[in-house]
Amino acid sequence: MTGDAARSLEGSPSFSLANRLYRLVWGICWLVLASWTPPPFHRWRRLVLRAFGARIGDKARIYGSARIWSPANLVVEHHATIGPRAQIYSMGRIVIGEYAVVSQGAHLCAGTHDVSDVHFQLHVRSIHIGARAWIAAEAFVGPGVTVGDGVVLGARGCAMRNLEPWMIYSGNPAQAIRPRHFRNVSETSPM
Repeated sequence: MTGDAARSLEGSPSFSLANRLYRLVWGICWLVLASWTPPPFHRWRRLVLRAFGARIGDKARIYGSARIWSPANLVVEHHATIGPRAQIYSMGRIVIGEYAVVSQGAHLCAGTHDVSDVHFQLHVRSIHIGARAWIAAEAFVGPGVTVGDGVVLGARGCAMRNLEPWMIYSGNPAQAIRPRHFRNVSETSPM
C-alpha cells in the first residue's frame, strides 16, 4: 500500500475517504471508550480493538494511553503488552509476538517515504516483534524491521534494520551488546 504523496504535496489527502473515515471513527471510539479507562481494564480495551479489526490474543495487555493508528493492521499475540503512551503507527501490518513487551513511549513505525522520489511517495512496510522481545522505554522500531525472538532493544534505542534473536541491543543505530540469557530457568518454565 502506498499513499499518493504527489496529491498530498499539493494539499490533497494521501488516503481514501473510507480510510480517513475509518480512522476518524476509530479515534473517537478509542477516546470515548478506552483511553481514559483504568489500567486493569485490559479485557475491555481488547474488545474495543477487536471491534475495529485488530487480532488480539487472550491476556494481551494494551494500555489506554497507547496510540494505535489502525487496529485493522495490528496483531498482538497472547500475553503481549503495549505499554502506556506507546505509539503504534500501523500504516502497515504490525505483529507483536507472545510475551513481547512494547514499553512506555516506544514507537513502532510501519510507514516511510521515498526520499528519492520527487513526489515523496509513501511506502508501507510491516514490522514483526518476536516472542519474548522487549522494546524498552522510548525506543524506535522502523518500517520493515523484524525484531527476533527474545531481543531487548534498550531505552531510546533505534532499530532501522533487523535484530537477531536473543541479543541485547542499544543505541542509535542499534548495536548488539551481548547475547540474552535467562537465569534460573527450569525445564517446566513457559518459554
